[in-house]
Amino acid sequence: MPLIHSPETHKNLIARIPSVTGRDLPEWFETIENGPAFLRCDERATWLADEHGISHGYAVALVAEHGRHRREHRY
Repeated sequence: MPLIHSPETHKNLIARIPSVTGRDLPEWFETIENGPAFLRCDERATWLADEHGISHGYAVALVAEHGRHRREHRY
């Protein structure tokens, strides 16, 4: 079962990512874009957590934020 954060928790996690990981969101988005092509978000989050040594909660938030960002910036 995928982990789904409340909007407030998601916002707090996203705000802390740069200080916790030392990388800004655009860097993480690029990492996700250049990573393996997964069909499911939970697979992508697991890969991100395992490959880059971040907690699963932060990985889920990053994958969700990346998806939101892509939807909002479609041409």
